[in-house]
Amino acid sequence: MGILTFKITGSGSHPFQTRAVSPDEVARELPSGFYTTFSTLASGTKVLGFRAHLQRLYAPSTEQGISPSVREDVLRARIAELCKLNLPLESRIRLILTKNNGMIYAVVQAFTPLPRLVYEDGVSVVTAEMSRIAPNVKDTGFISASIAQREKVGGKIFEVLLTKEGRILEGMTSNFYAVKGSSLLTAGRGILPGVTRRVILRIARGEGMSLIYRSPRVDEKFHEAFLTSSSRGVVPIIAIDGKPVGQGRPGKWTNLLSKAYQACVQERSENIAG
Repeated sequence: MGILTFKITGSGSHPFQTRAVSPDEVARELPSGFYTTFSTLASGTKVLGFRAHLQRLYAPSTEQGISPSVREDVLRARIAELCKLNLPLESRIRLILTKNNGMIYAVVQAFTPLPRLVYEDGVSVVTAEMSRIAPNVKDTGFISASIAQREKVGGKIFEVLLTKEGRILEGMTSNFYAVKGSSLLTAGRGILPGVTRRVILRIARGEGMSLIYRSPRVDEKFHEAFLTSSSRGVVPIIAIDGKPVGQGRPGKWTNLLSKAYQACVQERSENIAG
């Protein structure tokens, strides 16, 4: 099954006809809005940081005086039902709340975990001079504005890192971190504060790492680097713009944080239905 899109209203989840073949294409077809993306766990019953994901829709809509098509508790119930469509597989879901009328759309697809070799061997990324206009909000306008950069992903390129004046802010669809010794460097401003990022920073502090909130320079030498996102977890970076990071393989801190994160996911994921 490919992607399925639904309008979420008080009366139910209604199929929305579209020729889009990806969540990004759906977002570009709809009016401008706020969005969030996550994958499920435990046979479609749990999500890590689920309420935080929903607040990416409800918080900015409230600030702008937009009335969502359903309350949060109703949306939870609709999502719980939609997740059953992909069983026995987990689901990857993108929620979009449009600014013009507050309608909520759910883009649902079966979730396929990354191959194990991605975590064992690491990935290569490239940089692009670009940043979000409103970094604290996931706005679908950014998806449209970054089409050219997103097209660079594929083949040997796993992700595009957004930079400003030679400093790395975040990934196009992820947060970025560099490791120097036992210090973890990550931008402190100008980025989207990811749900997974909050968990990783707490884990890193608990493991004895020093947290340094600054944007690493593109030409800076790191011992390790990695990115995080809700659906991919901790992904080691072994090369940036064709240049090796550290020894050109996943490092000990990255591997430690990845294992600790997986354990946390199992322990702290929230029930979708509340």
